[in-house]
Amino acid sequence: MHAYEQYVDKVLIDEGTLQRRVGELGAEVSRDYAGCEDLLLVCVLRGGVLFLTDLMRRMTVPHEIDFMAVSSYGVGVRDSSGVVRILMDLRTNIEGRHVLIVEDIIDSGNTLDYILRMLRERRPAGLEVCALLSKPTRRQIDIPVRYLGFDIADEFVFGYGLDLDERWRNLPFVATVRSDYTES
Repeated sequence: MHAYEQYVDKVLIDEGTLQRRVGELGAEVSRDYAGCEDLLLVCVLRGGVLFLTDLMRRMTVPHEIDFMAVSSYGVGVRDSSGVVRILMDLRTNIEGRHVLIVEDIIDSGNTLDYILRMLRERRPAGLEVCALLSKPTRRQIDIPVRYLGFDIADEFVFGYGLDLDERWRNLPFVATVRSDYTES
């Protein structure tokens, strides 16, 4: 038994399904940005890192990457506080650039709405969202998502970049957490 198995209720999206969909998203992004020489992928840390690396390996168009770190959750907290803090801002000037935000999961939409409003003020040529997961039943703010991996139910998930109390981001699949799980 692997140590993570004690936390898994079920594997929601297996590795093969994830990788197939990420490949499809990479092809869609490549098709839509064909001929674009200024594409910037902005990864929202930390959960989006695995998705970003797999996505960009499947892309055939030139691009650069940058990172943002934001927080609306505390350690061990599973619901957003609603207060978004920028922990690390972009190093790249995005004025006049085509920007694609790469996000692991959209829940309420509050954090991503904040990021989109902030980045629009910097006058990019285009600003789109690519999210691996979305929980539409949790949405408080409608977020325009151009590229979406999967809609999922309102369950707490971890793996493939998503953490369970800052652990298990390295799993190659997305799993739901057992209902009897308590923080360690």
